[in-house]
Amino acid sequence: MDKKKTTKEILKEKIREGKTPLYDQETIKKTDKKFEMWKNTKVSEKDREKWEIVPQTILGSEIPRKLLYTPLDVANLDYIEDIGFSGDEPFTRGCYPNMYRGRVFTMRQLSGAGSPEDVNKRLKFLLESGATGTNLALDLPTVQMFDSDEPESIGQVGTVGVPIDCVQDMETIYDGIPIDEISSSIVTHYPRNTAIIFPMFLVMAERRGYDWKKLPGSVQNDVTMECIVRRAPEYIPPADAFRVQCDNIEFIRNEVPRWNYITLNGYNLREYGTSSITEMAVAFANGIAIIEEMQKRGYDPDWISERIAFFWSVGNDFFEEIARLRAARRLWYKIMKYKFDSKQSRSQLERCHVQTSGISLQRIEPYNNVIRAAYQALAAILGGCQSLHVDSYTEAYSVPLEEDSLLSLRTQQIIDVETGVTQVVDPMAGSFYIENLTDIMEEKILEEIEEIEKQGGYVKIIESGWIHNRISRFIEEERRKIDDGTIKVVGYNYYRQPDVKEPPIKCQEVSEEIRENQIKKLKKWRAERDNDKVESCLDEIVDACRSGENVTYKTLAAARAGATEGEMRKKFTEAFGLWKQPLVL
Repeated sequence: MDKKKTTKEILKEKIREGKTPLYDQETIKKTDKKFEMWKNTKVSEKDREKWEIVPQTILGSEIPRKLLYTPLDVANLDYIEDIGFSGDEPFTRGCYPNMYRGRVFTMRQLSGAGSPEDVNKRLKFLLESGATGTNLALDLPTVQMFDSDEPESIGQVGTVGVPIDCVQDMETIYDGIPIDEISSSIVTHYPRNTAIIFPMFLVMAERRGYDWKKLPGSVQNDVTMECIVRRAPEYIPPADAFRVQCDNIEFIRNEVPRWNYITLNGYNLREYGTSSITEMAVAFANGIAIIEEMQKRGYDPDWISERIAFFWSVGNDFFEEIARLRAARRLWYKIMKYKFDSKQSRSQLERCHVQTSGISLQRIEPYNNVIRAAYQALAAILGGCQSLHVDSYTEAYSVPLEEDSLLSLRTQQIIDVETGVTQVVDPMAGSFYIENLTDIMEEKILEEIEEIEKQGGYVKIIESGWIHNRISRFIEEERRKIDDGTIKVVGYNYYRQPDVKEPPIKCQEVSEEIRENQIKKLKKWRAERDNDKVESCLDEIVDACRSGENVTYKTLAAARAGATEGEMRKKFTEAFGLWKQPLVL
C-alpha cells in the first residue's frame, strides 16, 4: 500500500520550479557586497553578535528577527507567483480586488450577556451605533448544552452570554433584527451545539417568513472547541464529534447556501495556549480533513470550500500578525489548488474573522488594554481580515458593559475613517521584512501541518493526546517566561508602579432572576408543546447517530417540535457514549 503523501509533499511536487525573481542577479550581488561592507564598518560589534533576536511576546511564534532587512532577504521573490494582485492568485494581497474601498471589514462586536431580552437590546444598540453584523455569544450552560433548569446551570445562566433553551429564546433575541440583511454570527462552539442551536435559529427564521436560502451568517461548528479547548463533564469521542461537524456542513451547505457552515477556530486554541503557528496549522488540518470527508460523501471540493471561514487571534507581535494573515491566504490557496485541484477562485479564498487577543488583556492598569486592542486591530486590518471584533478593556474583568462595547466599536471606526489605512490595498506589500516574514510563516505552518498528518491527521492528534501535550508544554513555557520577565508586560512585570491601585471598574452584574425567568418559561414551554411528538423526534436523533444518517435534519425536526437544548444533548450522549481526554504528561 502506497504511503499517503503529505500536503507539503504534494505542494512541493506540483508547484512549478523556476521562479522569475523580482531582482536581477547583478543587483543582488552589488547589494550583497555593499551590505557586508556596511555591516562590518557601521554596525557595532555588539549588534553584529546579536544580529538576530527573538521577540518575546504573549503567544508569539519565536521566529528570529534580523536587525535590518534588505532585498537579500527576498532575493528569490517572484512578484506574480508570490505576491500578485489583490483578488487574484495567490491572494497574498487580499481576497478582493478593491478590498476595503469596496466594502469595509464587518464590524462584529460580541453581543454581551444577560437575558434574551437584554441581548436583543444590546444587539440593536450596537447596530444603531454602526456595527455591521451581529455576533451572538452564548452563556456557559448553553455552550455546554445544559438547559437553564438543570443543576449544572446554577449560578451561570446569562453570565458570559445569552441563555438559549428553545426556539422561543431565539425569537426574543432576534426580534426586530432583519436577519436577511444583516449577517448573523452565532458562536455555537461545538458541532453538537451547532446541530442543536442553529436549527432553532432556522425555525425562528421560518416562523418569521424568511427564506433560508437568503440568510447570511456563520456558525462555529468546530471539533477543536469541543474536544481540545473545552472543559466540561460530557465529551463524546472525537471521531463522532467530527462526524457531527460534517453532518452540519452537509445540511447547511444544501439548505442554507449563503451561510458559512464552519468557522475554523484558531482563536480559542491560541488563547487556550498555543503559538501563532500551531493556531493556523490545526485549523488548516481540520479544513483539509473536512474536504477529504466531504469528498467521500460525494461532494465536489470547490462547492464545499466556498463557505469555509476561519477565525484567528491577533496578538502583540505587530508585523508577525500582518505577515501571518497574508501567509494564511496564500497557503490556503495553494492547498485548494494543488491538493484538491480547485478550479474556482472563490473556493480558494481564506476568508477570516479576527478577534483581538483576550489573553493579552491585564487587570493591572486596565486602560492599557485599549492601546493593546487598537494595535492588534490595526494589524488585523493591515493583514486583510474580512470581519473584526475588538476586545473591550474591561474583558480582563467581565463581559463588557454597553459603553465599553461602544469604545471597542469606535476603535474600529476610527481606524477605518480617520487613519486612511483602508484606502490602499495591502499597504505593507513589498516590505523586505514583511515579505520575508510572510514566507517564513507560510513554511512553518506547512511544516506543522505535515507533522499533524504524520501523526495520522486532525482527529488522530486529538484521540492520541498529541495536541493536548503540545498545548501543555507551550503553556508551561509561556508562564515561566512571564514570571521571569522574559516576556515583558507593561504595567504587570515591566514598568510596574509600586502600590498601584486598580481603578474602579464597573462589571456587568447578572441576577439569579434571569435563571428563574428562564425556568418559568421552560416550564410553560414544555406544558404547551406536544410532548409525545418531542419524544419521538428525540428518539430519531439517537437512531440517526447510530445509523450514520445525517443527524442535523433530525435535530431540526426536534427544534420544530419544541425540544430543548438539554434534551437534545442527552440524546447525543446516549448514542455516542462518553470519551475521556488523554492524560497530559
